[in-house]
Amino acid sequence: MVALDPRTNPFRPEIAAKHLQGQVEAARFVEGTRHRVIEAIAGVRRAPSHEARLDTQALLGESVTVYETSEEGWAWGQLEADGYVGWLSANALGVAGAAPTHKVAVPRTLAFPGPDIKLPSVTALPMGAALSIARQDERFAVTAAGWHVPVVHLTPIKARQPDFVAVAEQFLSAPYLWGGKSSLGIDCSGLVQVALQAAGVPCPRDSDMQELALGTVSSLSQLRRGDLVFWKGHVAIARDPETLIHANAHHMMVAIETVANAVARIQAAGRPITTVKRI
Repeated sequence: MVALDPRTNPFRPEIAAKHLQGQVEAARFVEGTRHRVIEAIAGVRRAPSHEARLDTQALLGESVTVYETSEEGWAWGQLEADGYVGWLSANALGVAGAAPTHKVAVPRTLAFPGPDIKLPSVTALPMGAALSIARQDERFAVTAAGWHVPVVHLTPIKARQPDFVAVAEQFLSAPYLWGGKSSLGIDCSGLVQVALQAAGVPCPRDSDMQELALGTVSSLSQLRRGDLVFWKGHVAIARDPETLIHANAHHMMVAIETVANAVARIQAAGRPITTVKRI
């Protein structure tokens, strides 16, 4: 029996997805039910607890297949966009509803209860949050729930940004957060994923997955804008042959750093470059 990665395959000793029957061992196999994230940002955790490790985040409008909901209000499921498996608060999920038509194209925007920016905002929405827009005027797009979101901060759901590096640069100085995927907190692979998805490039969640799945092998001597530089447990994006942008725990934020400094500093910690990939 081939060992499957539990990060992207929904199985535990107690329960597993029906489509994995015959591939994994579990006490029972179930069909999942499709839900949609209804909070701006929902934590996806290693265990059903707010104190458990944050593995990633799901953003408003994302689809989630739920295989189990606990009595304590935790849902165990798999994100549709990148296949990640984990525990989310059941309160963060709702019925699938209408398919999203637009997504947030800036690091953060606000939703208002009416067509007036002087009103208290309803919520703050991260880049990549997906919305079903019922109507719009010159200034606001209005969701089915009545939220008014600035039109200039949205783009059609299938729109693609031309330069994913420029998207990543918009997160400069965002605080470092393990498992984070927004301008309130983001990690190295989250930055790569958010930027590539904005450009229409499917991207796995974790850096080791990205190293295996993305691009073609290149080299540091031929580094150019958009190349990904991988270390064990870390990834950075080349802005040009001399500089990188990456979310890192050294600066505790998204920072621009020279290639020479980053390579020397990380190598001194016992982690030499493992691969350079060209997207």
